Amino acid sequence: MSNFLSQNWLLNRRHVLRGLGVSLALPLLDCMKPLLAADQRPRPRRSVFIYLPNGVNTQEYQMKSAGTEYQLSKPLASLAKHRDVITPISGLYHPHGLGNHHNCSSIWLTGAKIGQAERNSISVDQFMAQVTAPQTRFSSIELSNQGHSLSYNADGIQLPAQANPGVVFRELFQEPTGGVEKQRRGLQRRGSILDAVLNEARELDRQLGQADKGRLEQYLTSVREVEIRTERADKWLDVPRPQVAPADRSKMNRSISLEQLGDYLRTMYDIIVLAFQTDMTRVATFSTGNEGTGPAVPEIGIKQDRHSLSHHNGNPKLLNDLLASDSFNFQQFSYFLDRLRETHDADGPLLDTTMALYGSGMAYGHSHGNASLPLVLAGGTALGLKHGRHVDYNLTKDFQGYDKHRGIYHNAVNSKAHLSNLLLTMAQKMGLDSNTFADSNGTASEVEA
Repeated sequence: MSNFLSQNWLLNRRHVLRGLGVSLALPLLDCMKPLLAADQRPRPRRSVFIYLPNGVNTQEYQMKSAGTEYQLSKPLASLAKHRDVITPISGLYHPHGLGNHHNCSSIWLTGAKIGQAERNSISVDQFMAQVTAPQTRFSSIELSNQGHSLSYNADGIQLPAQANPGVVFRELFQEPTGGVEKQRRGLQRRGSILDAVLNEARELDRQLGQADKGRLEQYLTSVREVEIRTERADKWLDVPRPQVAPADRSKMNRSISLEQLGDYLRTMYDIIVLAFQTDMTRVATFSTGNEGTGPAVPEIGIKQDRHSLSHHNGNPKLLNDLLASDSFNFQQFSYFLDRLRETHDADGPLLDTTMALYGSGMAYGHSHGNASLPLVLAGGTALGLKHGRHVDYNLTKDFQGYDKHRGIYHNAVNSKAHLSNLLLTMAQKMGLDSNTFADSNGTASEVEA
């Protein structure tokens, strides 16, 4: 009989069933949790950041009151059923982003000052991945329907993002053809090439001037990251990928045109949920459009891209179309929260252990206003977040800095309300031992339990 007190009977998290020549990786089961000390097993901590380009129809988006008695505005109406697990946030901004509309998405997760002399810095998702990477096959996943990644490494270099749902699904859940040994030979060959590149670069470095040394170092950072990913991939070769039900596979393993934007977004959201459920990764970013364009929504009759709609100049039709586009996109986010709530792992609903930040690096797109960013924080109650109210940092002063039009801000009302404070708070909830991130000047204690 097993000794239940010693818990030798517990299954290993990466236990594999082998039979008839087939290997199947088990999902996370209750019997993998310590019997008497479930709270001693570090529960997975997850974060996802979802970007909406070109701001919103601010006059319709802005909520008229803060606190627990707030009323959701028209674009946010679909989130009513999630009121207990969401926090709309107003008044946060990036000081370095004011008046700089060209880099809104680039600095959304970095808070960096980007100019001719400056380059970007690490994005908060990659800051988090430093903690979560050892536990998962993929340190993070970067998605973008128009190719612009939100993620930047420690040297401020933008990471590539994948736009095709089918490709994302296969990279995560489909074993490469040829078997493990063929994969290992390919990784070893790649490792040899990287070694040769690094050795040659060291020789070249001795012959370069200071400016060229900097450029070479930036290039070598990318090479080293490939080297790290190669080493990680080799370590995971003997761990089979999770088995996915045929119905789910056919639903997600496909290419989808942006002409069916809703189907595209929901499929990407389904993939993120499955990646979190199977613990393939714990960090994800998803840009739902580029600032220069932003997808149209043909399925509801909106043929103009979000960039064009945002430059409405008060045109009633364009404003109505922008409102419809805003509402549509928040409806898809509401679907994502549905999926996180109904999908469970051994710790309960994924939403409890997943922080989801949805929003934009721009507020009023017509004049590129970005002093009060539209943001909704959701989930993560098991990680120490609290919800159920509208947090409005604009209410800390007597409405100084407001435009004559309601909800339009050209200057920050609360100069201390840095978006980096919220990003730092989320990073701390992910287990990072840090008191600063980017230009943070504190934490967002208003969202902490």
